[in-house]
Amino acid sequence: MKVTEVKIFSVNEERLKAYVTITIEACFVVRDLKIIQGPGGLFVAMPSKKRKDGQFRDIAHPLNQETREKLEDQIFEAYENELRSMGATLVNLKRQKAPQSYQSDD
Repeated sequence: MKVTEVKIFSVNEERLKAYVTITIEACFVVRDLKIIQGPGGLFVAMPSKKRKDGQFRDIAHPLNQETREKLEDQIFEAYENELRSMGATLVNLKRQKAPQSYQSDD
């Protein structure tokens, strides 16, 4: 799998820092990934939907850790580039793993 495009839409709210859209192999788009500031640093949350019981469930996500890490690396690189283009810098890009509430139980 090759991610051919990453688009960053900065929002800079307290926790939500950006929405992300990725294109896979120039033929498949995934929207509404999020860069979130968690207690241990930034993480990428996959697109999710709120269930009737109030829990969130990912509607699209990597099936293994290697793919997740590749995806996150590309997203964080694009986020850093977006910050630089706006004249900001991210001095220390501290990353954390996504909390369980944002990961699917599949």
